[in-house]
Amino acid sequence: MTEPKKGLNHRSHVVTQGEKRSPNRAMLRAVGFTSEDFNKPIIGVANGQSNITPCNAGLGRLADAASAAIKENGGMPQTFGTITISDGISMGTEGMKCSLVSRDVIADSIETVCRGQNLDAVICVGGCDKNMPGAMMAMARLEIPGIFVYGGTIKPGHLGGRDLTVVSAFEAVGQYSSNKIDKEELLSVEENACPGLGSCGGMYTANTMSSAFEAMGMSLPFSSTMANEDKEKELSAGQSGAALINLLEKNILPREIMTRKAFENAITVIMAVGGSTNAVLHLLAIAHCLDVDLTIDDFETIRKRAPHFCDMRPSGKYVAIDLHRVGGIPQVMKLLLDKGLLHGDCMTVTGKTVAENLADISSQVPENQDVILPIDKPLSPEGHLVILKGNLSPEGCVAKVSGVAVKRMEGPARVFDSEEECLDAILSDKIQEGNIIVIRYEGPKGGPGMREMLAPTSAISGKGMGEKVGLITDGRFSGGTHGLVVGHVAPEAQVGGLIGLIKEDDLVAIDIENRTLSVDLSEEEIAKRKAEWKAPEIKYKRGVLAKYAKLVSTASKGAVTD
Repeated sequence: MTEPKKGLNHRSHVVTQGEKRSPNRAMLRAVGFTSEDFNKPIIGVANGQSNITPCNAGLGRLADAASAAIKENGGMPQTFGTITISDGISMGTEGMKCSLVSRDVIADSIETVCRGQNLDAVICVGGCDKNMPGAMMAMARLEIPGIFVYGGTIKPGHLGGRDLTVVSAFEAVGQYSSNKIDKEELLSVEENACPGLGSCGGMYTANTMSSAFEAMGMSLPFSSTMANEDKEKELSAGQSGAALINLLEKNILPREIMTRKAFENAITVIMAVGGSTNAVLHLLAIAHCLDVDLTIDDFETIRKRAPHFCDMRPSGKYVAIDLHRVGGIPQVMKLLLDKGLLHGDCMTVTGKTVAENLADISSQVPENQDVILPIDKPLSPEGHLVILKGNLSPEGCVAKVSGVAVKRMEGPARVFDSEEECLDAILSDKIQEGNIIVIRYEGPKGGPGMREMLAPTSAISGKGMGEKVGLITDGRFSGGTHGLVVGHVAPEAQVGGLIGLIKEDDLVAIDIENRTLSVDLSEEEIAKRKAEWKAPEIKYKRGVLAKYAKLVSTASKGAVTD
């Protein structure tokens, strides 16, 4: 790769200011710069390293590999940290309210450093769920080249001849409470579910977002499904550092890559692999940062033409490294491209288009495997993320229907004003077949923070009631959730949405085929309840959650804060 040209650096950079910048150069000398280095572009390395979660505990060596490659290719890397929240560890607790908040804190922190230090480009290294959209939102706001390095997936655990993921541990709680397994097996699942470093192994939120960003062209081909602990992940991080210097030389900015067409590619790939409902929220938020015209209705439009043909957990059999072994996201994209379902002319961080990146990928499904099915013999001819509307959610809400046989359920509401109340009822066998569970005041403002409902949904599945009850919420779902569940109901209860007016035994209908979510109430009754309703007080008066509750938008627009 050619050496970066002098004058390539960001406006107001130390090179362009001569003696006026001498004090600034003095400080940079203290962190290892030489006189020669002041003629090089300064590249930010946003490093999410942390031992808070296995998703991020292996990021340091990837950031080091990227930094080394940047230096070898004529740049000066400067590493800075950014935060993470472990969704899996905070799940089912008050701490989960900070999960979605962390996405925006990450975005703000990366943007702040890049602007404050006048960096010329940035490479973001992240692992846990919110690292990825947070980093992408920051890069979307900045007018400098950027690239994302995914920390990699965890390898599956094993017990009794079956693969385990973190969701296995959540479901085991429900199995234990219904006497399907004993305490010893519950402990064995816990001990074996997460055997090493990396993000949760199925096509849950982390692997969904990494796949989406590779499809968008913001990560290198094949990088989104690699295991954290494998050497190829480190090599890919180094290649990403070199690729960023190339982007800087060509002045290719994130907004030139993350176009409307690129978002359509990402959504198509998410439908193909059976990805997480959280992708809807995060892609809307990233598009907002770019002023790309993307709405929740676009997911429904694309879903109708995008087949679901990868058999991935949580509803399927396989985990991310299984997909990687049979060709990963490039193989999925090639099949879609051949069917005219992707925009091949989109630019990517390789400096090449999608079609150019896929030129050498086989158009045939690999033999002797059933991870990637033939595209003309899919699990479903349409995508699995369905946007529902109706009197309960006029702005739209999201259902994940992969592996769900029941497409319509109508039943009496069981109403809970928090996740904890609902979980207690499930574990105490107070939920009956045919009930529609309503969990409210868990939305972006009402939570605040829009917690994921993995604990209740896993407990339901563990008790064998996954297709016997429905669940709706203004909160979110983990990428590990499956069953007849509907999230992101908007408007949320806290702002007067109809979900906040439902009473016990009201008749609620979830209709996947007609894409509606409704409650059987007359307009007169709704008006009466609305007149009597008063918004509950948000209990957080200071700090990050109080600020978030004041700023955050509706889920149907990505729960953005600006």
